[in-house]
Amino acid sequence: MENIMLIKRISRSIGRAKVAHAVVVIFLEFFAWGLLTTPMLTVLHETFPQHTFLMNGLIQGVKGFLSFMSAPLIGALSDVWGRKSFLLLTVFFTCAPIPLMRLSPWWFFALMSVSGLFSVTFSVIFAYVADITEENERSTAYGLVSATFAASLVMSPAIGAFLSWRYGDSLVVLLATIIAVADILFILLVVPESLPDKMRLSSWGSPISWEQADPFASLRKVGKDSTVLLICVTVFLSYLPEAGQYSSFFLYLGQVINFSSQTIAAFIAMVGILSIVAQTLLLSVLMKKIGNKNTVLLGLGFQLFQLAWYGFGSEAWMMWAAGAVAAMSSITFPAVSALVSHCTDHDQQGAVQGMITGIRGLCNGLGPALFGFIFFLFNVELKEMSPVDPSPVSPDTEEKRAIPGPPFLFGACTVLLALLVAVFIPAQHAPAVKTCSTRVMTESASGVTENGSVPVSDEDNEPLLQDSSL
Repeated sequence: MENIMLIKRISRSIGRAKVAHAVVVIFLEFFAWGLLTTPMLTVLHETFPQHTFLMNGLIQGVKGFLSFMSAPLIGALSDVWGRKSFLLLTVFFTCAPIPLMRLSPWWFFALMSVSGLFSVTFSVIFAYVADITEENERSTAYGLVSATFAASLVMSPAIGAFLSWRYGDSLVVLLATIIAVADILFILLVVPESLPDKMRLSSWGSPISWEQADPFASLRKVGKDSTVLLICVTVFLSYLPEAGQYSSFFLYLGQVINFSSQTIAAFIAMVGILSIVAQTLLLSVLMKKIGNKNTVLLGLGFQLFQLAWYGFGSEAWMMWAAGAVAAMSSITFPAVSALVSHCTDHDQQGAVQGMITGIRGLCNGLGPALFGFIFFLFNVELKEMSPVDPSPVSPDTEEKRAIPGPPFLFGACTVLLALLVAVFIPAQHAPAVKTCSTRVMTESASGVTENGSVPVSDEDNEPLLQDSSL
């Protein structure tokens, strides 16, 4: 009884839901996973010494695809039963594999793959933010959440690498577990419900339609408008290698380029800081000077150059230079979102954003598996090498040094296609053209119900929101 009274007093002292609650939840979750960047590379190599890249791609691919399949259903259910319970559910199952990393690596990777069913924290977080902010405030609020995500990944890999070098991986895993538990307790005890009772369906038996839970619903509407089709094809061709790169690049730096764990952490910090600068200062200048479409084309050009450099580069300085270019390419998806807002009617932007989100979710499943398969196909394996203490390059690798990273060259080819498609996107779109029926706006690809609780469009205005591939 005393515990219940304590929880009630804490809840009253916290007051109403705030954006700060969402920021803390995101920061703690991704800070915990960011700490594990160095131990993850070590455990991956120890567990799958012969087909490291392939297995990494399959694990991340299964996780991404399951997230894509479950996101609409979890979003729809959160409209019915509230955000807080699903925040607790997603964070708990996303972080559940962490303690198993050193106890049982096989169970760790198995549980990490299956946890993709619940690894949709961002979808619930953006619904939470949309519940408590006015429409004109949401873009800023989403930007704050996105910046928090980036900041957590700038700091945590470096901290994890230092602690791993100084005290061993077990301490890092323990610290990450403690932070994950703190995140769960924060949601349980501190985070208030954001969705008012009057906007929730009262019965647990309230129906959820298949159309709401269908992850492919938004994708089937892509062909209804030529401009939307061009934008969606551009997103697919550019984000597919992006998702694959995020899933395997840090492992690639350690095994192929011979980066130490500390160097990988410094690389992540450098790219993260430059990305924040690019998405704030550089992006605003480019949007004013050259416009939305040309900013998209410039971002794709940076991405093409970066992937080609990753593919052919064999020296450490090349990776650092290409990483700086990669940070500049992060302007692409914010520019795509702005282009969508100019190329579609105001009441149709939600439907188009839902399509783009669905395509990006699908890429999070396909990209890692595709990159892992290409690494396997070209026999990019260094069995003697560990990410922490790399060995000299083997003779087999010397024969392939002309193309050290085949998947990145494949990605460069798909981005080249995306660039060619993006050229044909009109800078202005006739406002009379409708991309979907008005009813589409009430679908819950990102947590939307017909009772009008949260518009889809506002959940996905900030595009750099992947919660998957650490």
